[in-house]
Amino acid sequence: MITGFDHRRVPVADDVSLNVAVAGSGSPIVLLHGFPQTHLMWRHVAADLAADHTVICPDLRGYGDSDKPAEAGAHTYAKRTMAADVVTLARWLGHERFALAGHDRGALVAFRAGLDHPAAITHLACLDVLPTLDMWDVLHGAGAAVAFHLYLMAQPPGLPERMIAADADGFFSHFLDLWTGDPQAIPDDVRAAYLEACRQAIPSIVADYRASAGIDIEHDRADREAGRGLRMPVTVLQQDWGAALGYDAAALWRAWAPDLRHETVTCGHFMAEEAPDDIAKALRALLTR
Repeated sequence: MITGFDHRRVPVADDVSLNVAVAGSGSPIVLLHGFPQTHLMWRHVAADLAADHTVICPDLRGYGDSDKPAEAGAHTYAKRTMAADVVTLARWLGHERFALAGHDRGALVAFRAGLDHPAAITHLACLDVLPTLDMWDVLHGAGAAVAFHLYLMAQPPGLPERMIAADADGFFSHFLDLWTGDPQAIPDDVRAAYLEACRQAIPSIVADYRASAGIDIEHDRADREAGRGLRMPVTVLQQDWGAALGYDAAALWRAWAPDLRHETVTCGHFMAEEAPDDIAKALRALLTR
C-alpha cells in the first residue's frame, strides 16, 4: 500500500471492481502501472504529486488486488475495455476530465484512453512503450528475442499459462532483474509484493498480452487508417530502444501525437522507481502545457 493514500475498491464494469489508492487535492491525475508490477510502482511519484494534485493509482483489471475476470473473448482484456475502466473509475471519483500517465502495459491503456476518450483526457504521458501497432512493426529478426514474452503470451490459451505457472517466480523475476538499471530501486518487500501479485494473476496477465497480439492491433490500425490521433499534450519518456532495434521512436510517436514532447532517459525500464524525482518533474511540466 502507498503510505498516506486511501485505498478502496471501485466498481467499473459488470463484476469488475478496481483496487485504487487515492490522495491529495487539486486537478486530478491517474497513474497506471506496468508489468510485472502493481499500483505500488508509483509510490514515490504519487506522493510527490499529491502535494498539489488529486492522485489516483489503480491496479489495472487483471492485476494486483483488482478483479481478474476470466478471459471470455478478446474484448475482456482489450486495451479499449481497460481504458473504459479507467474513465469509469475517474467519473466514479467525481472527475469527468483528468490527466493520465501510464508505464509499460499501463501506457498502452493510457494511449487507448487518449484515442477513445479525448474529451476526458486533458494530458497524456506514456512511459517506455511504443503504441501496439508500431511495437509489432519494429520487432524483427534476432533483435526481437528481447521481446520473447510478447510472442509467448500471444499463443492460444493453455500453453503459455502452464509454462509460466511451472516457475512463476523465475519468469517474473527475469524481467525485474533484466529491465532495472538500479536493483536497489525495488526493495525486497516491494519485489515480494510484485511476485505474489503476479503468481495470483497468471491467466489475466497472459490474456492482457494476448489481446495486444490481436484485438489491440485491430483497434490501432482502424484509428490509423481513419486518421485519428491524440489531441491533447503528450509526453513520452523512453529508453533508447530505437538505437538498438533500428527505429526512430520520436517519429513513430509524432505520427500519433502532434503536440509531443519526447525524451530519452538514461535510467532503466522501471523509471518511476529508479528516477522518481525526474518522472515527477516531467509530469508536472506536462500538466502546465
